[in-house]
Amino acid sequence: MHKMTIKDIKNFLDARTEIAAQEEDLLRADDRTGVKAVFSAWEKRKDKESALRARWEEMSRIERELWASGHAYIAGIDEVGRGPLAGPVVTAAVVLPQNFYLPGLNDSKKVPERQRREMYAHITANAVAYCVTSCGPDIIDQINIYQATLRAMAQAVANLAVTPSITLNDAVKIPHLTVEQRPIIGGDGKSISIAAASIVAKVERDAMMAEYDKQFPGYGFAANMGYGTAEHLAALRRLGPTPIHRRSFARVINE
Repeated sequence: MHKMTIKDIKNFLDARTEIAAQEEDLLRADDRTGVKAVFSAWEKRKDKESALRARWEEMSRIERELWASGHAYIAGIDEVGRGPLAGPVVTAAVVLPQNFYLPGLNDSKKVPERQRREMYAHITANAVAYCVTSCGPDIIDQINIYQATLRAMAQAVANLAVTPSITLNDAVKIPHLTVEQRPIIGGDGKSISIAAASIVAKVERDAMMAEYDKQFPGYGFAANMGYGTAEHLAALRRLGPTPIHRRSFARVINE
């Protein structure tokens, strides 16, 4: 290995996640500054990948146990948009294949926007099935945000292309489902299926709010996603509510 150029060593390491102990010893003993730099970068990448793999093993534990017990189709369910003053509440149900791997998958609120979009593309391209549903402000105002969320979740499960034998829900129990349910508090950080549903619901809702921003300029919907930011509240006082505002929410009618 001491006869290899620094570029050759970099290419060698870039193509590998593991190397033999003898190769590692030779690289550590190489006193060339460039070799030390590329080997250090490789070690950092390896440590990061190991941490992501360990996190994945932790977050997929529930699914692996359920798959092993005979549950072929597990639906993760989550919602986005219960708190905003405007726009729909959006839910997603996602059934992942048993060989699925997406390092860094997490609660959508903890994933940067660009990475969320990349994850969304990977999830929707590789899922066994997924479904996105929503309830708009009219339904939210009629039956309240919690009931509207449960209705959208039930519709998402019912419209999946496959019938799950169990659902993993982020904290809630969905009425009238005929399949087994497992509510998990903080589930979008504990289950890959729920986290995948969180990502899908978030990206879909953000796209909806970006379109609403074009229809109703001045409220900053593309940036605030309907949440009660200072800009949004100032626009409500100046312009009044739009058709997508939730008039049953006190902050909408009181501004």
